[in-house]
Amino acid sequence: MTNDGGRANEPTSYGLRPPQSVPRQPEPGQPAVPPQYEPTQEVTGGERESASGAGRVLGGRYRLVDRLGHGGMGTVWRAHDEVVDREVAVKEPRVPDHLSERERATVHLRMQREARAAARIDHPCVVTMHDVVVEDDKPWIVMELVRGHSLADRLQEGTLDVREAARIGLSVLGALSAAHEAGVLHRDVKPANVLLGRGDRVVLTDFGIAQVEGEQGLTETGAFVGSPEYIAPERVLGQRPGPESDLWSLGVVLYAAVEGVSPYRRSNTPATLQAVLSAEPQIPARGSGAFGTLVMQLLRKDPAARPGPAEIRQTLESVAHPAPASPAATRLLADAGAGAAEGLRAWVPPVLARSRRARYGLGGAAVAVAAALVLVLVQPFHSEGLPSGWQVRPENEVLNADVAVPGDYRRVQSDKTDALWYYDPSGIFEIDFWRTDTDSDSDKDAIGDSAAAWEAHYREGGDQKTEMRDAEVESSAVKFQGKDATELVTDYTPYSTSSSVVDPYRFTYYELLVPGKGSVYWRMRVKAPADGQAAKDGEKLFEHVRDGLKIRDL
Repeated sequence: MTNDGGRANEPTSYGLRPPQSVPRQPEPGQPAVPPQYEPTQEVTGGERESASGAGRVLGGRYRLVDRLGHGGMGTVWRAHDEVVDREVAVKEPRVPDHLSERERATVHLRMQREARAAARIDHPCVVTMHDVVVEDDKPWIVMELVRGHSLADRLQEGTLDVREAARIGLSVLGALSAAHEAGVLHRDVKPANVLLGRGDRVVLTDFGIAQVEGEQGLTETGAFVGSPEYIAPERVLGQRPGPESDLWSLGVVLYAAVEGVSPYRRSNTPATLQAVLSAEPQIPARGSGAFGTLVMQLLRKDPAARPGPAEIRQTLESVAHPAPASPAATRLLADAGAGAAEGLRAWVPPVLARSRRARYGLGGAAVAVAAALVLVLVQPFHSEGLPSGWQVRPENEVLNADVAVPGDYRRVQSDKTDALWYYDPSGIFEIDFWRTDTDSDSDKDAIGDSAAAWEAHYREGGDQKTEMRDAEVESSAVKFQGKDATELVTDYTPYSTSSSVVDPYRFTYYELLVPGKGSVYWRMRVKAPADGQAAKDGEKLFEHVRDGLKIRDL
C-alpha cells in the first residue's frame, strides 16, 4: 500500500502534533478531556433540532429527524429516506470557524474520501455507505443507521470479560482484513469507532482519515492524524504505515476493553505520544492467558514482529469460543460441586487469578485443593506414557516431525516461519515448536543451535531485548533420539512488569535444542509459571512433550 506515513492536515483532534519540548499542560486539578467522537448509531434521547436542523430535506429525499451526536469533524443525524422509506444516518460536515478556506476544502474532500473508502469494502462489519449529497457546497454522507451504542459508551459502564472482548475483536479484525484487501488503511481504530448493534453485530465506522491505495495524501508538513493513545509508534515517527499499524490499534482496543483504559493514556498529548514510543505496558491483569499474550504481541514496537491476521483470528476464536470440557471432566466437577464447575468454565480459573500465591496454589489448603483440581483437569498427567486425552499429531509440512500434545490445546501456525504454538485453554501453559534453517532467507538472522548463544539471548532480554529481564538460565547436554542435544531452563520476569513491583510474577521456559543435518535445527519450548504446583506441572508437561516428539531424518 502507498501512504505518506499518515502525515497530513487530517486531524481528528485539531492541534495534534508530535511531542514538543514544552508541552501544554491542562489546568491544575482538571483531568484531560478525551476527544469527542462521531456516532452513526441511534442513541436514546437524541437531541431534537429546530429550524435549520430537524426537518430539513437533503437531495430531495433525506429528511433530518434527530441529531445523534457531533465531534470535531461533523454532526451525525438520524434521517428518513423518503424514497425507500427507511431510516439512515447522515453525517454533516462540521468545520471549525478558525480554519482557512483551504483547510475547509480539505475537510470536505476528506468526507468524500471517507464515503469512497468505506464503499470499497464489502463486509458485514463495515458501515454501509448509501449516498453522498452535496448541499451548500458541502458533502453530506448518507450511511446505514446502526442501532445501538459504541464500544466507548459500553466501557463507561465497566470492562468486558475476555470472551466478549475477543468476540468484538474478531469482528473488528474481519472488517480490517476486508479493508486491507481493498487497499484501505483505517488509521483511526478506537472504541468510539466500534459500534455495538443489535443481535451482537459489531460495526467498524468512521473512515474519515482512511488512506486509500493509490490516492494522494492530503499533506501538511508536521501534522499527522489519529487519536493519540491508539496511534501506532511508526506513525508517530512519521514512517509509512501498513496494515500492521491498524493491528496495533486493534491491540490497544482489546487492552482497553478488558482494562477500561488505553495503556498509553497520559494527562496530555505529548506525554501520550511519548508513551506510545517508549512505554512497555504490563500484561492486562483482567486478560491473562492466550488473550493477554496476543495483546502484548500486537503492541510490539516493530511492525514486522506483530502477529498476522490468521494468527490473531485463531487466538481470538479460541478465546471467544473455547472448547467445552470433556464429559468426564464435567461429571467430576458436578460431583465436586458448583463452585469447582464455575472454576473450570472461567477462561482463567478464578483460583489462579486472585494473587500470586493463590494463582500458583500456595495460599492455604482450600485454595491448594481447588487449584490442584483445576490443574489436574486441564493437564491430567499419568506416571507412564502419554497422559490420557493427549494426541500425536503429524506436523510434516511445518516441522517434519510428529508432536504429542494435549487434545484440547489450540493449535496456531505462524504465517511467517516454520513454527507452531499450542495453547492451554486455561491460559496457564504454552507449547512452542520451531524448525529453523539458518541458510534460508527467512531464518538467516536466527540465533542457531548454540546453547551459549541462547543463554546470552535470554540474559540480554530475549526477543528484541524487550521480552524479559532478570533472566536466570541453566543448560545441560542431553541425548535426543540418539543425538547430542541441549536442554535449557530459563526463569524470568516479563519485560513489561514494572520495576517497582516488589514480588513480580516469574515464568519458566523449559526448552529443547536439537541440531539436525547441515544448517537445520529444532526447538521445542514449554512456558509455565515459575512457582508453586503450576511450575511442577509445567516441568512434567515439558517431559511428556519431549518424550512424544519424533523428528524425521534427524
